[in-house]
Amino acid sequence: MNQAADLDIIENITYDELSIGQSATLTRSLTLDDVRAFAAVSGDINPAHLDAAYAEQTIFHGVIGHGMWGGSLISAVLGTQFPGPGTIYLHQDLDFTKPVRIGDTLHVTVTVVAKDDLKKRVELHCEVRNQHDDVVLRGMARVMAPVQKVRRPKISAPQIRLFDPVERLNTLLALAQTLQALR
Repeated sequence: MNQAADLDIIENITYDELSIGQSATLTRSLTLDDVRAFAAVSGDINPAHLDAAYAEQTIFHGVIGHGMWGGSLISAVLGTQFPGPGTIYLHQDLDFTKPVRIGDTLHVTVTVVAKDDLKKRVELHCEVRNQHDDVVLRGMARVMAPVQKVRRPKISAPQIRLFDPVERLNTLLALAQTLQALR
């Protein structure tokens, strides 16, 4: 099959194809837009994530990413590549060991540590390291791995357009300042 065509395919790894020690990795960098989008969809508007002046006064001395953003990257690996489509997420425990800052590049690795042949469940060690090789997040996940092969065209994620409504209003008001009143 054509390698370019494979980029447009999402395929799982079935329970029988998984082995102890097998792993997968995802790499992603945190942007300010990621922080804002995560706040918007989760409702977590903690000022440590969104207010630079406030965040500077915290023990982290600056804006940090949401811890669960890192957790969601683990979910992305499990649901899209390892084991992938058909995986049922059953349990996750996480230890947040260091803050993640805007611009950090995270390397998310999940590794099979145990298999339950009767229930088709898999235990995976999860580790997230930053660009300095510091562990920022670690834990264990339990999933029900798919037993049937799934190979499908990839679906693109919807696009999110971020804007600040107060800033947008102030911009419109400033533009209107130069206009004459109309009856």
